[in-house]
Amino acid sequence: MIQKKQSRWGAAVAAAAVGGALAMLAAPAMAQDGAASKGKAASKAAANIPPVSDGDMKRLIANSFSSKGPATLQGVLERDEMQQLCSDYPDRSKVPAAVARKIEAAEQQKIRYPADSRWLGDWKEGEKVAQLGRGMQFSDPPGGVNGGNCYACHQMTKAEISFGNIGPSLYQYGKLRGNSEAVLKYTWGKIWDSNAFAACSNMPRFGHKSILTEQQIRDVMALLLDPASPVNQ
Repeated sequence: MIQKKQSRWGAAVAAAAVGGALAMLAAPAMAQDGAASKGKAASKAAANIPPVSDGDMKRLIANSFSSKGPATLQGVLERDEMQQLCSDYPDRSKVPAAVARKIEAAEQQKIRYPADSRWLGDWKEGEKVAQLGRGMQFSDPPGGVNGGNCYACHQMTKAEISFGNIGPSLYQYGKLRGNSEAVLKYTWGKIWDSNAFAACSNMPRFGHKSILTEQQIRDVMALLLDPASPVNQ
């Protein structure tokens, strides 16, 4: 009698174990089915969302922000041809060659070289411009002096150990390149309008957008090219 009960109990336990195992095996498949159903529903819902137009975005921005100080709503909403083209390529390495050539050719026409051919200023003042990161923010006074914030993206001197690496190192820039007319012209143009040489560059167009004055650009040029500058030591 006891043996029969134990046999029945064992059979019940075995059946439960088998059932549990089958349930565990079935669970992933059910989860996958559920995920697939949710995925299809999400895809269907996304397909029903109307596309957001350029006008929609402008209205959203206009309703969400206001001008204050140098940071104006107009400056955000108005985009020139280069900005419109580059907005289609968040990854600048994916810009088609034909589009890149078009942008660079157009931006090179916007470079204004110094009329008096005076390329270099004072490297000490250029270091101040490179170190200064203020300017064009809502908290800055209108008409204030902007900085270049060059160290945020570039190594420039050995003395400054806090620098970014978004852009290439500029340490020994002039020592490695010299100061031929071609180097002077390229360096000025790159600072004035970086997109003239690298379409959709992350580097601001310091001269074209009036971020820096001509004298500030001369001073940064001196920082990069003057043999006495710490950049070239």
